[in-house]
Amino acid sequence: MTILKEEKQAEIVVKKSRFIAIARICNDISSVRTLVDQTRALHPGANHVVHAAVIGNQFSFSDDREPKNTAGRPAFEVLKGSGISNICVLIVRYFGGTLLGTGGLVKAYGDSVKAVLDGIVTEEYVEKQDFALSIPYDLYESVKRLLASVNACVTSEDFGSAIEIKGLVPVTSAGDMQNCLSEISNGKLNAILTKN
Repeated sequence: MTILKEEKQAEIVVKKSRFIAIARICNDISSVRTLVDQTRALHPGANHVVHAAVIGNQFSFSDDREPKNTAGRPAFEVLKGSGISNICVLIVRYFGGTLLGTGGLVKAYGDSVKAVLDGIVTEEYVEKQDFALSIPYDLYESVKRLLASVNACVTSEDFGSAIEIKGLVPVTSAGDMQNCLSEISNGKLNAILTKN
């Protein structure tokens, strides 16, 4: 399974109607509504904001007032067929004045998803877990090298009386990270690991 590495946007025009497809990273099915609301706020003049999302074995799609099964379902079918997970594709439609009919809508929404997926950058899905650690300043460079060696992704660093580092580490590397932290700190450092 692959996941979206970076977000992308594509646009097609069908009989003067603009279809703007936006591929967004989405790791939780409950955040789909937020992505739809954000997109609607960015495009207040749009007639429709249709979506299709795949997150693991969960999915979501909506026609957003287009005729039933002419927008969300065809978008979802194309997305599902791509094999990409943790993704939400939002299709913003600006009506161009010409009705497309049910077949035309199905084709336009399906083609919008194909357009945004064309050349999209993905990566293999790797299960990760959150980590947090507090380190003294003298171990900062050693810890940074260690985190890079285990493919950890640092999401925040806070420099106070100690350095607080938070991020994500592949589940398969978490044990190695813990062992190496203990080794470079003579047993004084341990990361707090939590399920992502």
